[in-house]
Amino acid sequence: MNIITIDGPAAAGKSTIGYQIAQWLDFLFFDTGIMYRAVTWAMLERGNDAADIDTVGCIAESLPIEIDPPQSNQTDGRQATVRIGDQDITWAIRTPRVDQKVSAVAENAQVRLALTRQQRRIGLAYGSGSAEKLGVVMAGRDIGTVVLPEAPLKIYLSAPVEERARRRSQELMARGKQANFARVLAAMRQRDEIDSQRAIAPLRPADDAFLLETVGSSIEQIVSQIKDKWQAVVYAASVLGGSRTAPACAWLWEWYGDVIADVAFGCVFGDGDGLECAAWELWDSQAVDPWFDEDVWSAPVLD
Repeated sequence: MNIITIDGPAAAGKSTIGYQIAQWLDFLFFDTGIMYRAVTWAMLERGNDAADIDTVGCIAESLPIEIDPPQSNQTDGRQATVRIGDQDITWAIRTPRVDQKVSAVAENAQVRLALTRQQRRIGLAYGSGSAEKLGVVMAGRDIGTVVLPEAPLKIYLSAPVEERARRRSQELMARGKQANFARVLAAMRQRDEIDSQRAIAPLRPADDAFLLETVGSSIEQIVSQIKDKWQAVVYAASVLGGSRTAPACAWLWEWYGDVIADVAFGCVFGDGDGLECAAWELWDSQAVDPWFDEDVWSAPVLD
């Protein structure tokens, strides 16, 4: 299954990094936050208010949201096309009136449950190769923990709240908007608290996610790390020969010239009957390229 999940708090770099990974793989990039914007837009179009929890929940449950990759003639900078039925609302959801209400809509438990189902539907369609792209990179706050816990590679990006507030302030100013750092910082701290303490799908790393700190590393360095992890996942799946589901964590290795260092690591697999822990050991090899020869892998040892 070709799915990469990228979770993390606001302004951690999920969209910037996730989009680059999706472009590299020719996968769909799906920032799940746009679905909350779509519900907010529909709510406002119908004259409803975010305080009407049941009504907004019903809107989310009935709204036919679709996410498509941009077409070759769509050169307006979109990362994906957002549709409600046949109506393209990609830019309609990026307006100040939606900005002002989307956080309140995202706190609605009924909305979160409804959109989780839609996100999973879209993620599985692309992840299984049955949609326009052969895979998907999904970014959000609960993708690896709730929406697609079976994804073969899960990333959790983090950065101190002060750094994230600085990034968000710079982003706002680049758009020609005023940005008061103290207010941005306070709002971000409040959003972090809401995200991490909500009863349904709180913000947290998946148990088998790779935690990447985005402070002190360039975007290119973070992207390179994720590329390496995905290549390891693909190789591990090829070794398994399809006899199991794809590993739920990437396999790590180190190169020392032409020598593969001794590396031992565990990987978790889901087979529908629970979880099995399997360990593989990669031995020193000076003559065999492990990328193409499976003989460097020892037989699995089940715990």
